[in-house]
Amino acid sequence: MDDELMAYNLGRADGGAGRRDTARADDPQTGADYRMGFLDGRIEVFQMLAQVRKFLDDGH
Repeated sequence: MDDELMAYNLGRADGGAGRRDTARADDPQTGADYRMGFLDGRIEVFQMLAQVRKFLDDGH
């Protein structure tokens, strides 16, 4: 379980940074966890940018 959590956290960090590690993503044991973390990291970036756009559009 520790390997899966580590892979998820690494994926999330890579997703936030916008870089994907294909070796980790293709790993047969932890690749799915890495990819899920990566996707979650990218979603967080998208949501953050959407909040910034909303803030700027509201004129604050």
